[in-house]
Amino acid sequence: MTTHETQGAPLPAMAVIGNCTLAALIDQRASILWACWPRIDGDPLFSALVGGKDPQRGVLRVDMDGVVSTSQSYERNTAILRTVMTAENGSAVRITDFAPRFKQYDRVFRPPMLIRRIEPIAGSPHIRVIIRPTMDYGRFDGQAIPGSNHIRYVSEAGAVRVTSDIPVAYLSSEAKFPLTRPVTLIIHADETFPNSIDDTSAIFLKSTRQYWLDWVRYLSVPFEWQEAVIRAAITLKLCSSEETGAIVAALTTSIPEAAGSGRNWDYRFCWLRDAYFTVHALNKLGATLTMERFLDYTRAVIANEMGGRLKPVYGIVPEQDLREWIADALPGFNGDGPVRIGNEAAQQIQHDVFGSVILAASQMFYDSRLPKMGDVALFQELETLGEAAVASAFQPDAGVWEYRGRQSIHTHSAAMCFAACDKLAQIAAKLDLRAREGYWRNHAETIRSAILERTWNEKEGLFGSSFDGAGADASTLLLHELGVVAADDPRFIRTVETLQKRLTRSGFLLRYDEKDDFGLPSTSFNICTFWLAEALHAIGRVDEAREIFEGLLARRNHVGLLSEDMDPITGDLWGNFPQTYSMVGIIVTAMRLSKPWVH
Repeated sequence: MTTHETQGAPLPAMAVIGNCTLAALIDQRASILWACWPRIDGDPLFSALVGGKDPQRGVLRVDMDGVVSTSQSYERNTAILRTVMTAENGSAVRITDFAPRFKQYDRVFRPPMLIRRIEPIAGSPHIRVIIRPTMDYGRFDGQAIPGSNHIRYVSEAGAVRVTSDIPVAYLSSEAKFPLTRPVTLIIHADETFPNSIDDTSAIFLKSTRQYWLDWVRYLSVPFEWQEAVIRAAITLKLCSSEETGAIVAALTTSIPEAAGSGRNWDYRFCWLRDAYFTVHALNKLGATLTMERFLDYTRAVIANEMGGRLKPVYGIVPEQDLREWIADALPGFNGDGPVRIGNEAAQQIQHDVFGSVILAASQMFYDSRLPKMGDVALFQELETLGEAAVASAFQPDAGVWEYRGRQSIHTHSAAMCFAACDKLAQIAAKLDLRAREGYWRNHAETIRSAILERTWNEKEGLFGSSFDGAGADASTLLLHELGVVAADDPRFIRTVETLQKRLTRSGFLLRYDEKDDFGLPSTSFNICTFWLAEALHAIGRVDEAREIFEGLLARRNHVGLLSEDMDPITGDLWGNFPQTYSMVGIIVTAMRLSKPWVH
């Protein structure tokens, strides 16, 4: 595939709201284009994002006469979104969207609920509210059944309720009406809403605002790029399921990596690899509770598996069936299908998973802030995964990029097996388990030596993508970070320089430059460009690293979010959204490149 084939309508500029139970994506005209129900991996109640080129269903929107401009932003340091629409006659409305999340009765209140408040702020606006939910992955439209202050949307697949102080007659007929006072829509479970609509929404808004302000207050942010880091941290939090501790790779399914590419995947699940990177980033900021919950999740995963084996990806509920199927009733993003539900990667073998879990859990043994630190019992649980890493280090797998048509002994997978053993040795030393420290140190050095001997390609000037290979793979930029090779090792420096030359397209990095199951990739992969910036910093090219990092920040959308991929020519965002990998890159790279607080 050539680069020009990526041209087409790119990902619309969207913001995300959520509460760690569910989430919604909202465009710049305040249309809710995507919201799964009743949790972030569920049936899309609002599915317009993958509903074709001009979707008229699966959406919640507010139409206003004569709109000439819109503006959209988050309330500072929160997940509360405000959209202002202004008409040619000067009238204007402000729409506030959020999902309730706050502490109550010694626990966090985070119901499957979306709240939208619509306020007139200038002139005499006339609006129309369109509510058209879909169910069973687009197979059914919710049939509107009006009540006194609510509408039930019902189909064979279930029901949801919208409670509002807007006259139900206006909502059910999608009629235009003058907006003379603030009004509220509450999307919630199909049960009676027993409280005052206006008072409850105001209390929920105030409490949710305070929750996020308090959460952000305790983040350990870098001196520079604080706004970008805070927004990334909040977004990562929204991609976690507090109920089980799972962290999803993104909130969407089947947004293609490039137009017509067929690279449409469902990312609403927990890749152990991605989750590790998310935990790593939040740990750097001091937000350790996500790590603790993720460790609970991985313990549930391990309990369901036999012999220390792990799949690369699991559902929010670990036993969830992730077999892939096509949602034929949904045409796809801009009609660019298929819309895949589930992910075949769950059936793959990817050996980096053992290192991912051990590295994610390792802070439990070092961070004295935690109410319960890691102990010998947890270490022994992790040793089971370490043994699996030793057995797998030199075995072929699908690799970090999940090739569907071939297997190799991938460098990154072996490096993560090394990292598993290396980290176990460090933890054993911390626990004063000298025999176990020596055991794991020996295994780590055996794997490390093999990686350095078998993957270095003198002719190409890089550590290859696989043992005895020559492929350029951006994941080898992590070899220094994982401890396989020193940053000042001439081989690592040459690798960074070679990868930058071979994989860079208009300043942004591809994952690799070889054909895969779908041909040659045409879009850059955002996390890989962050890895390049970190690697350049590590080898002393600090100014260049900062330039690349700031170039990536400039490609974020209007509210500071990134998807998975980018057209390196146009800068258009592609792929599932928001992508945890990409938001992780903002945090980790900013922490590394920032000037110190005292300077």
